[in-house]
Amino acid sequence: MVQKGLSDYLEKKRSSFARFYFLADDDLLEILSQTKEVRNVRPHLKKVFEAIADLDFKADDSMIAMISAEGERIDFIKKVEPKDRNVEYWMGDVERIMLGSVRNVLLRSIMEYTEQDRNEWIKTHAGQVVLNGSQVHWTSDVEEAIKTGVPEVKKYWEFLKAQLTSTVNLVRQKLTKLQKVSVNALIVIDVHARDVVETLVSTNIDNVEAFEWISQLRYYWEEEDCRVKCVTTNFPYGYEYLGNTGRLVITPLTDKCYMTLMGALALNLGGAPAGPA
Repeated sequence: MVQKGLSDYLEKKRSSFARFYFLADDDLLEILSQTKEVRNVRPHLKKVFEAIADLDFKADDSMIAMISAEGERIDFIKKVEPKDRNVEYWMGDVERIMLGSVRNVLLRSIMEYTEQDRNEWIKTHAGQVVLNGSQVHWTSDVEEAIKTGVPEVKKYWEFLKAQLTSTVNLVRQKLTKLQKVSVNALIVIDVHARDVVETLVSTNIDNVEAFEWISQLRYYWEEEDCRVKCVTTNFPYGYEYLGNTGRLVITPLTDKCYMTLMGALALNLGGAPAGPA
């Protein structure tokens, strides 16, 4: 009887905040018991939010920023007030404000990309938005080149090679630990971007609807939102905070994974790539 009552109670809490479904009953009970001592929830944040290791609390226990395990900080667009509220409700606010804050810094990075020297731009933005903001502009630039013609695509390929060399040279400069991670991850993305454009040049692609182009994972900023496209799939970017981590080298198999998973998402399905990385 007691067990059933407890299960019903936890189910009610989980239905209020879906991420609680990923927690074991013991962990969830410990979180729910911290209604008055909000800061005691901190050790459990990583179990609820993949990349949030800590939150920046003010004296009144309101939260103004999220901090990743690597020490990267993203300011919230609005502070979270947990006072006199159940954990599931203020955690729901953390989730919503996390998404809004990532969208905010991503939009700012996209807007500032053309206003700053690229190497300076890399150093002043969070790792996640450096990768995505760069991809948004790369997608736009490639499509503009394709519409102009094959010679312009070849010219853009030469530009990407020079840009990659400049980014590699940045590694040799004095950087913070977080900046080094961002630059190394961006180099992985940039190498793949260069190789994709090289393929477009070698196959004389002059149509943005060509399979060689639409089969790539492409990022767009459309109607005040980031969209991710691959073949016929057009999916909204999730804005989940991912922290500042390295990236695996992108291979033809990785591209096939992207294509397959994007197709699955379009069909309301999921996927779980497995195997040695």
